[in-house]
This record gives sequence, C-alpha cells and structure tokens, in this order.
Amino acid sequence: MNYTFASDNTAGICPEAFAALAEANAGCAPSYGDDPWTARATALLREIFETQCDVFFVFNGTAANALALAAICQRHHGILCHAMSHVDTDECGAPEFFTGGAKVIPLDAPAAKLRVSDLEPVLHRGHGVHYPKLRALSLTQSTELGTVYAIDELRALAGFAHARGWSVHVDGARFANALASLKCSAADLTWRAGIDVLCLGGTKNGLNTTEAVVFFHRELAREFDYRVKQSGQLASKTRFAAAQWTGALREGAWLRHAAHANACARRLADGLRSLPGLRLLFEPEVNGVFVEMPPAVYGALTARGWHFYKFIGDHGYRLMTSWATTDADVDAFIADARAVAR
Repeated sequence: MNYTFASDNTAGICPEAFAALAEANAGCAPSYGDDPWTARATALLREIFETQCDVFFVFNGTAANALALAAICQRHHGILCHAMSHVDTDECGAPEFFTGGAKVIPLDAPAAKLRVSDLEPVLHRGHGVHYPKLRALSLTQSTELGTVYAIDELRALAGFAHARGWSVHVDGARFANALASLKCSAADLTWRAGIDVLCLGGTKNGLNTTEAVVFFHRELAREFDYRVKQSGQLASKTRFAAAQWTGALREGAWLRHAAHANACARRLADGLRSLPGLRLLFEPEVNGVFVEMPPAVYGALTARGWHFYKFIGDHGYRLMTSWATTDADVDAFIADARAVAR
C-alpha cells in the first residue's frame, strides 16, 4: 500500500532534523531543557518571530492545543472554533479535560475559515451566568480544508476578540505551509496580527514527536512549565526534541520543505483538474488537494495500491503532500488516475 498522499504524517523525519538528532546524541547533556539545543531552538524561534516569545516543547499537537487553551481558559469559559477544527473534532475532548470543563463551541462557516460575521451571533447566545463566558478564539492556520487566513483576516478576527477580552489561539500544525504560501514574515502572520499563542507544528513538517507552543502574550505563559510537566509532556531528554527544531530552522529548511509540499500539491491539482469525472473542491493554497471523484475511480486507485482518505461528504477525498513527496510520486498518481477516470 502506498501512503504517500494519505497524510503529511506518514512521511519520515526530514534529513536536517535527522542530522541534528545525531549531533545531539553525541555524549551527555543536561536534562529537562537545560541543554544548549533547547536554548538554541528557543533563540531561533525568537529570531524568526522577531520578538521575545516564550517557547515550550511538547510531544504532539493535541497536547499543544489543549495546554495552550488551558493557559487561557478556566472551567466556566467558552472556546470558539470552526466546526472542522481539530480542537473540536480530533482531540478526544482534551481541551475540555485540561481546562477543567471549558466548553468548545464549534461554528460552521465556508472553506473552514471563520469571519467576524460568524462570531457576532454567538454574542447573543444564552444569558449571563447561564452560558459559558467566552474567553478564547481558536483558529487553524492553514485550515483543515487547505485554506489560509490572510493577515487582514487575522487582524479583523483578533481585533474583534481582543475588544471583548478574549485571547486568540492558533492551531498551527501546518503553519509553515501557510507561511510559505503567503510569503510574509512569521511575525506579520502571528503577533503583529493579534495572535496570542501559536501551536507551531513540527510533525507535519518533517520532525518527530515535537511541537512548539509559542506564547506572544507572555503573561499567558505564566507557570506553563508546570502544566507541561503535570500533563506528562516534559521530556527528560528535551535536547532530542529541540535539536530537530534547530536542524529545521537554522538554515530555513522548515520553509523550504513547506514550499516544496505546497508546490507538489499544485502539481497534483493541475494534473487532476482536467480528468473526466473529477472535480477540485478547492484551489490548493497549501499542501492539500481536495477532489471529488466517483466511487469507481476511488476503488480503482486503491486497487492499484494508493491510500488516501474520504474527507468531505460522500465523494470528496483529501490528498496530502509532504516534504518527502516527489514529482515522480505525483506523476505516478496522475497517470493512474488518468487510466481509471474514463
């Protein structure tokens, strides 16, 4: 079975991170983050984001999102998010668990993106203490449908949130892909646009078992190290998590890999768009291609060994590219799709 397009999680560790792991494996080093690799990775992230942010490393995106939201919310608070966001659909209630009961409130909106007009009606739900007090707006960048929030869109949403005393959290599992797509600075796409905390994805960009929680509103990070420890997310050998970040960040590999994955998605979309019976559901902005295809075509492609997921409705499928996807992989899939889409 060929898992190339099943998910960007199926790719291995990128060479820069793998080499950095080998470097960190030479000899002994202090534990629990008191090592030079953790200091270096933190410094690199502060340089990239052009601010003195607070940085914490955890093992996975579920922990990153749940702990970040727990730093913002108490148990009587409400968290607004899109109905397709991982915070609502893929975290097994972790945000509610780690906040002690804050309510995740999913909102539907086109293309997996929220707008200010989607938030305004929620202000009129419930009355007083009978409804959760809204405290956080959680956005996904890039979204679960491969769409991207532009800087102006983020500013509008963050401005609306901050005017009401809410904090803005971003699930950035594919933040690198969004940044590569928009070709702007990391600072402009985060704290300058009003983002308070970013869960920066490493796994989907070629790292292994390491995500970075980046607080731009540093008061929210108060005692966050205790949250990381209490939740079982503090690695004794933190250097192996941090070293991967240094390898990916120090010469820009993280953005090169994201741009490559995005380019592979565009190549794949261009090859599929003219095939009979297939229809692109969205123009790819990052590394996801969403295509509608007849069940017979899907069945024929899986029979040829390709594995990818149904994602939207009855016949909408998702194809993800990664740092490891090659032009040959893309062309082979297109050739098989052309052969069976008749």
